[in-house]
Amino acid sequence: MRRCVWGSTVVLALFATLVPTGSAHAAPGARAEPLPLERLFDNTAVSHDARPGGADFDGSGGSLSAQDLTAAGWTPGRTLTLQGARLTWPKRRPGEPDNVLADGQSVRLRGHGDALAFLVAGTGGRQAGGRGTVVYRNGTRSTYVLTAPDWRTGPLATKAVALPHINTPGGQLAERARLYVMTVPLVAGREVASVRLPRAPGLHVFAAAVRAAARGWTGSWATATGGHPTVGPWTDRTLRLVVHTSAGGPRVRLRFDNTFAAGPVRIGSATVAVQEAGAAARGTPVAVAFRGAAGVDIPAGAQAYSDPLDFVVPADTNLLVSFHLPRTVPAAPVHRLAQQRSYVSGPGDHTADGSAAPYGTLLTSWPLLTGVDVGGGPGSVVLLGDSITDGDKSTTDANRRWPNVLATRLLDQSAVPHYGVLNQGISGNRVVLDRYPGDGVSTDTAGVSALHRFDRDVLAQTSVRTAVVFEGINDVRWQTTAEQVVAGLREIAGRGHARGLRMLAATILPCEGEARCTPAVDAERVEINTWIRTAGVFDGVLDFDAVIRDPARPSRMLPAFDSGDHLHPGDTGLAALADSVDLRKLVR
Repeated sequence: MRRCVWGSTVVLALFATLVPTGSAHAAPGARAEPLPLERLFDNTAVSHDARPGGADFDGSGGSLSAQDLTAAGWTPGRTLTLQGARLTWPKRRPGEPDNVLADGQSVRLRGHGDALAFLVAGTGGRQAGGRGTVVYRNGTRSTYVLTAPDWRTGPLATKAVALPHINTPGGQLAERARLYVMTVPLVAGREVASVRLPRAPGLHVFAAAVRAAARGWTGSWATATGGHPTVGPWTDRTLRLVVHTSAGGPRVRLRFDNTFAAGPVRIGSATVAVQEAGAAARGTPVAVAFRGAAGVDIPAGAQAYSDPLDFVVPADTNLLVSFHLPRTVPAAPVHRLAQQRSYVSGPGDHTADGSAAPYGTLLTSWPLLTGVDVGGGPGSVVLLGDSITDGDKSTTDANRRWPNVLATRLLDQSAVPHYGVLNQGISGNRVVLDRYPGDGVSTDTAGVSALHRFDRDVLAQTSVRTAVVFEGINDVRWQTTAEQVVAGLREIAGRGHARGLRMLAATILPCEGEARCTPAVDAERVEINTWIRTAGVFDGVLDFDAVIRDPARPSRMLPAFDSGDHLHPGDTGLAALADSVDLRKLVR
């Protein structure tokens, strides 16, 4: 008997979606004047370790440790970039009110953007949530549903940060406390004037912000963080990562993510250059800045964007992104399967050195760096996938992943926009279950599930217009049912549509001959593909199964496309996938 898991509280805790209200209408008039969030604080969540009873976050005396927050880089008044939104941790001393219990308060919040971001947590042992209202400057409004996982029992896979202790009047507990960032969509093109919070017992709001749309930027390269393994350790080393652009432009900015981390990381300096060969640059690498400074400290779970830099980024070209790590880094957020050789230097800051001489160690992963954006352009297409999208079994250093071939096709035509192509494939990834639990140092770098990473790896990507979902084979190979995978894909489509994205799905490839690809697994795969083709849930279908399968034996790949392991296409098969895409389907 099959059981669908999608009614679980874990999945419900992830929902933060726009609820349509029909045609726009005037907001009610006789309401309290909106106030800044900090003037509404009525609950105290943070205590000093010397006075663990000095706050009562959950009604039972439990609280967050001020020392743990400081160790994570979450200091009072600090603005953190989380899922592309700038959220300020409350500037309050331990024991002072630092959050609001959501009870319909009207919050002054201004700005244009693509989403509202809330820094939240629930108390009471289960998710907390309810319906709120966004009021726009033109007098119209929209409603949203905001839910927050519990601060002690919510999923670690989706937390913004986890702290190692909980303070209580009786002392400190070695138990993880969680904080979450949840985003809800806005009506496109309207300026926010205020936000009415839900009436939701147990829903605590620490910060809220309008996430600004990435106007004037196109994502050219991106990768997804799959885990937090041990590295190096690196002390006073420079990493020189090789990445391949899709779209080009006259300006550049870089994005670094400290995803899954328990503590901050320091980037001492960073440069960008066009690759000449190996670790050698074409010309002198050009320094980027971070809010005017040469380097940046990235708190646990947060991001850092470099300042815009006038630097001509060629399309379809390798770049060298170099950054110095002055402090010891024993573990880091990593995309493991780069299929690209990068480099680590000997001691010292070698970011400005154009030669390959300092870079004597090879690196086959991409730590910390998650995005390269270029100025201008029409926006980006995000490809959410597993090892086939990640390029497993493609030729190293040759950029023959199917996303690379698709990007080149887009550049070589004029019928549709020259979108950037962002590869968010993670080898081993699944739709339903987490391979990496989302917290702590781990040897598994197959990532949290597509459901758990969708907000970060799709919705928060730069100028995303269309998303392609190409996952499921790892689920069925490990005994997840077609029913569960279909429910997950349906949820992903709905969350993308709520944000105004064009959502496409690709059918799952056959894999007969691989050890886990039994006839029973193939039956589940066929059932999922039938649903993808016929349900009409997605805006379009890329029938990759039909492209790759052997017509004489549909449960396996054509031998000419098989890399040899019967699961992953080789270069020829990956090119066939990209060449089969009707580019018009990518246009929103």
